[in-house]
Amino acid sequence: MIIQEIAFTLKDGRKALLRSPRDEDVRGMLDYLYQSAGETEFIIRYPEECGKYTPEAEKALFDRINAADNEAMLVCLVDGRVAGNCQIGWTKSIKTRHRASLAIALLKEYWSQGIGTRMFEELIRIAKNNENLLQLELEFVEGNSRARALYEKMGFRIAGIRPNAIRLKNGTLLNEYYMVRELRK
Repeated sequence: MIIQEIAFTLKDGRKALLRSPRDEDVRGMLDYLYQSAGETEFIIRYPEECGKYTPEAEKALFDRINAADNEAMLVCLVDGRVAGNCQIGWTKSIKTRHRASLAIALLKEYWSQGIGTRMFEELIRIAKNNENLLQLELEFVEGNSRARALYEKMGFRIAGIRPNAIRLKNGTLLNEYYMVRELRK
């Protein structure tokens, strides 16, 4: 699904652009994936696991998502650099097509600038335009209070827990929380 460009201003006055990924974003997205994986323990990959992401695979991912009618990816560009991305997707299966999954991540230097809120507003708009979707779903890792606060601000509530879902390199086990937001009943 292609999402047209959405220009907005960050809290610090810089201009940002939110849109579907394009071929020219491949290198920036790969750099972003690697950097974001090293900035926090709350992303579900370590930098050394980013080797599986290749320019060809990333381009194929962009092409597949942009052509799909049941998913969308948005990249946020600030000064031409990938600052973050988000994604929404849902199945076409009769029993589960009312549920959409969301994911979002930002580089640390862009935290607290309003990007997360703006991305969520667009994901929610996409979801509301699909009459089948009744519920949005996402997960966050224990200790990620910033993400939890954003999700709750956007109307999500905790609906479940996966105990010990994440195991860090040092052996620490962290729970993963499942959150939902009802769109309509």
